[in-house]
Amino acid sequence: MALGDLMTSRFSQLSLAVSNHVTDGSGGDYHEDASSADLASQRRDFDTASTSSYANAAASSATVPTSMAYLPQTVVLCELRHAAFEASTPTGPSDSGLVSKWRPKDRMKTGCVALVLCLNISVDPPDVIKISPCARMECWIDPFSMAPQKALESIGKNLRDQYERWQPKARCKVELDPTVDEVKKLCNTCRRYAKSERVLFHYNGHGVPKPTANGEIWLFNKSYTQYIPLPISDLDSWLRTPSIYVFDCSAAGMIVNSFIELLDSDTSNYSGSARDCILLAACEAHETLPQSAEFPADVFTSCLTTPIKMALRWFCTRSLLHESLDCSLIDKIPGRQNDRKTLLGELNWIFTAVTDTIAWNVLPHELFRRLFRQDLLVASLFRNFLLAERIMRSANCSPVSYPMLPPTHQHHMWAAWDMAAEICLSQLPTLVEDPNAEFQPSPFFTEQLTAFEVWLDHGSEHKKPPEQLPIVLQVLLSQCHRFRALVLLGRFLDMGPWAVDLALSVGIFPYVLKLLQTTTPELRQILVFIWTKILALDKSCQVDLVKDGGHVYFIRFLNSMEAYPEQRAMAAFVLAVIVDGHRRGQEACIEAGLIHVCLKHLHSSMQNDAQTEPLFLQWLCLCLGKLWEDFTEAQIIGLQADAPSICAPLLSESQPEVRASAVFALATLLDVGFDSFRDGVGGDEECDDDDKSRAEIVVIIKSLLNIVSDGSPLVRAEVAVGM
Repeated sequence: MALGDLMTSRFSQLSLAVSNHVTDGSGGDYHEDASSADLASQRRDFDTASTSSYANAAASSATVPTSMAYLPQTVVLCELRHAAFEASTPTGPSDSGLVSKWRPKDRMKTGCVALVLCLNISVDPPDVIKISPCARMECWIDPFSMAPQKALESIGKNLRDQYERWQPKARCKVELDPTVDEVKKLCNTCRRYAKSERVLFHYNGHGVPKPTANGEIWLFNKSYTQYIPLPISDLDSWLRTPSIYVFDCSAAGMIVNSFIELLDSDTSNYSGSARDCILLAACEAHETLPQSAEFPADVFTSCLTTPIKMALRWFCTRSLLHESLDCSLIDKIPGRQNDRKTLLGELNWIFTAVTDTIAWNVLPHELFRRLFRQDLLVASLFRNFLLAERIMRSANCSPVSYPMLPPTHQHHMWAAWDMAAEICLSQLPTLVEDPNAEFQPSPFFTEQLTAFEVWLDHGSEHKKPPEQLPIVLQVLLSQCHRFRALVLLGRFLDMGPWAVDLALSVGIFPYVLKLLQTTTPELRQILVFIWTKILALDKSCQVDLVKDGGHVYFIRFLNSMEAYPEQRAMAAFVLAVIVDGHRRGQEACIEAGLIHVCLKHLHSSMQNDAQTEPLFLQWLCLCLGKLWEDFTEAQIIGLQADAPSICAPLLSESQPEVRASAVFALATLLDVGFDSFRDGVGGDEECDDDDKSRAEIVVIIKSLLNIVSDGSPLVRAEVAVGM
């Protein structure tokens, strides 16, 4: 098998990295160890030899000059001659093993939201005995502060607005105190509009009796003189799949139990219902919703749709600040949820990081990806569900979900949230009184990054994974923490394929893909290193890179003379994977001028007296070979650019890996063969080009025949395959 065919899989076990060149006081020289001990270490196993550290770079991230290479301090390991290596090289497709698990199989979107409110304001259901004072607020509105019909309409509007903040593009439809026919029409309309997208059904049953043991919820007749039952099987047949249900009523667990029985008995007439139906219920089958005036009447809905407001109101009464802080100020928190530089944005950011971290650490990774990474609205609801469990359990009420989640209300990350909330709330009176006052961010993210760094110093594959990975993902959104987070992430990925898989599973991929759009010079080296690790594990990411134009980022880095050769070798590897067996990647890289960039660097390396980094030469050749492999247009461009005369001198390099890579690059040019010229008909100029190309091919064949007896079996194997 040719070296190029094993390129990606070999690199996944290869510690490609590179000396961490630290600029001295003069800013000019750098040093590279080449002792006999280092050379000997290259012949150790790949796993034990891959020992790199970002520690110094992370510790001094604020003061390091931008010219420093933030890469691992390892000797370049390019020993590929072990007899056992070929046997250990994976040969399966990229969708096998680790690679098949991290990427979501099917992205989902909630396209329609159906809101059903059965409040019947001023009329209590017969099975409810209310205490005094009693919880009254619905969607933060007191229904007894205005006329019943106006209150009902205001509550419905507020609930719709709350859901639209989480999913602005979803179509929300509200039914107030409806009949069965109205709910049926609503469900059919939502399913017809959503098509194959998810439909959310939210049911507020505070003005009707509890669900029955058979899983029936209650609605009204047209004259509001009777409660009419609606079987859950009918609701399921109208909404079909995929769907998510929210039941905010007492004994909501009965509905969940009936729904599970329905799925288990397979009475539904469509497949996939068990996979694509999600349920969130306010309490268990034997429980009643909290009635304490401390809570709103719809405390479950408030947790799901206004989590920051609900969390702070609940925390305020339990904090040391409760005597000095007016809880009504919570409604006046300045800022926007999506602006992390404001108090409200900071709180929302920390809350997302905390709930993601809790879910990541307690759920199986497959379930985490389904609930927290597949659908944006579902992810938001489940983050907020964790808050609902914490708050409602304090009132002896246990929310229920399907799929069922383990208890999370006592997770230690809630203490981190409480501390961050208290720090932010302590500034609230000043910020409300003086809009020009400067907001001081919480140290939450700095402390969590430090905890992650401590784990990196002592952790391993055989220890518990770092719980801060979801927080590292969130920190990538912030410019002030981004560099340190990337450096620590690079250290983690360098621990092995298992670490790369964990990072991809937590959802790091879209973030590092988007970062390729930045032009910050400090991030270039570490981003190239991170992408080297990702592509060494999963070649299929080449499609995403080309689709987003990420290949241009690596071509620019490859062509940058500021980067060290070892760093540019990683960029060459990334580009080699992008074009490996991917025609669209080959075409995009040709359009961006990759052939000329690679040949320019190879040509300049032959002109310089100083020794060029062998690893850089090796991956330049492999990149070229993969770029024009089975691609006639690229091969002709290479021949016209004098690629054979530029690559031929590399056949006399001392490193057998460089010689073998040069053989691979030259041999793939032979694929153009004489077929491209055999039936060509054109003018004198075209004939001259054909003659020149034929002459170049003859030069390649002669060059390969000259090293057919090379001392390296690797080189001889490449010559045999190429010829």
